[in-house]
Amino acid sequence: MVNLMLMITAELENLTNLQPQGGCDDPNFTYYFKCKFCGRDGTVTMITGRGRPLTQEMSQSGKHTPLMLFDCRGYEPVEFLFGSGWKVESHKGTKFDDVDLSEGQFVEYDEKGECPVMISNLRAVFNVVK
Repeated sequence: MVNLMLMITAELENLTNLQPQGGCDDPNFTYYFKCKFCGRDGTVTMITGRGRPLTQEMSQSGKHTPLMLFDCRGYEPVEFLFGSGWKVESHKGTKFDDVDLSEGQFVEYDEKGECPVMISNLRAVFNVVK
């Protein structure tokens, strides 16, 4: 059994709290793995209570945020692909739901805050957690 923490970072412009639509503990979140052991049987199970959203402060620091923890048996994920089903909020409180990050970015305008918002330069890594 290997526990792997999915760590993410991105450049957030006028945004904070980037996370899956159902939160960091959503077991129904659709995640896609490219696995180097695709021919073997195995399971990937989320361990709740260990992840948190990516804030603008963490984004500006350049550090990765621990998003989700997985118990991996028989598989070793080596890459995370961002897709649809994300949420994020602006500094003025505007909520953006069902954000699609499959193109590697999100660009919108916050009417309430009267400013552009953007997610770009998405990066993810898996770290072994003991």
